[in-house]
Amino acid sequence: MTYDLDHQDIRDGVARLCQDFAGDYWQACDKDDAYPSAFVNRLTEEGYLSALIPEAYGGLGLSLSAGGAILEEIHRSGGNAAACHAQMYTMGTVLRHGSEVQKQSFLPGIASGDLRLQAFGVTEPGSGTDTSALKTTARKQGDQYIINGQKLWTSRAEHSDLMILLARTSDVPEGGKKTDGLSVFIVDMREVLGQSLTIRPVSTMMNHSTTQLFFDDMPVPCENMIGEEGKGFRYILTGMNAERMLIAAECIGDAKWFIQQARDYGCEREVFGRPIARNQGIQFPIARAYSAMRSAELMLNEAFRMYEAGQNPGEEANLAKLQSADASWQAAEACIQTFGGFGFATEYNIERKYREARLYQVAPISTNLILSYIAEHVLKMPRSY
Repeated sequence: MTYDLDHQDIRDGVARLCQDFAGDYWQACDKDDAYPSAFVNRLTEEGYLSALIPEAYGGLGLSLSAGGAILEEIHRSGGNAAACHAQMYTMGTVLRHGSEVQKQSFLPGIASGDLRLQAFGVTEPGSGTDTSALKTTARKQGDQYIINGQKLWTSRAEHSDLMILLARTSDVPEGGKKTDGLSVFIVDMREVLGQSLTIRPVSTMMNHSTTQLFFDDMPVPCENMIGEEGKGFRYILTGMNAERMLIAAECIGDAKWFIQQARDYGCEREVFGRPIARNQGIQFPIARAYSAMRSAELMLNEAFRMYEAGQNPGEEANLAKLQSADASWQAAEACIQTFGGFGFATEYNIERKYREARLYQVAPISTNLILSYIAEHVLKMPRSY
């Protein structure tokens, strides 16, 4: 069986859409710290954000690699899919583990754009990447759960109707794992916002629409629990490979954008009567960045191939995220060095993309944690945390 990992028709369509959202659009959003609503609305209207939702629920029913092609092309065009990428992979929790009633209740609306599922409430101020240390609680009272606690780095909550929320429904049982007792809910934020849910924006170095959430006796119907009580952590884990592969695709798109910008500018810019790209000090960093990008791209394609063949590409998905994030950052460094002082001028978009690319060394999974995963699970070294 062969797999189409290129999806050229999809790439061409996304590239055409992105032509209407050029650098000046993203500069304006960045300057005003504004959510790119017009861009997200167009993606929704043309069906791209429903790519991974099955046709039975109103989506396009495409493969994960097709979703990766959409996100990569947005970044390759100089845009930023972080404004909406969660709609692609967050709904997977409902799709894989939700009841048929939940799927029918939420997925068609998400596919059409009538409902936005962009918020993913997991990280807390005191837990960081240690999910087992979550302190947000959900206690059952009658036909609902009452949730108390807070979340941090919950991006796009102000621009989302629904949120996937991980909370502790019971203490860790004696002899159990630290992640036992965590449960997943789908929360309709429209019903509780301004009452038992408070959203506070968090200002960051790039325009990422991230927030901090506070839950004060927030009621969530029991019917909104996804799957079985206490098994939420494993439900979240099942989507991690897909998330890392989609984010890796964005990094590949960034790397290609930086390399193209650096290559074009290097060939056009003349200093001392010659194009600066003639100098090996300019050529070699760009060539190395290209080499790193292509290597990461090949690893990502292997992860997609295995995933779509029904295999579990844990090693490949993690390596793809690690290598793609490194490749995009290497390309960003080469690009800003090629542009010199002009790389810091907002009109060229280099400094904006430079700030955005730095995020993927840290989130949605830190490169250090990926290295820990490789050391422990692939190389069979002692657990480091």
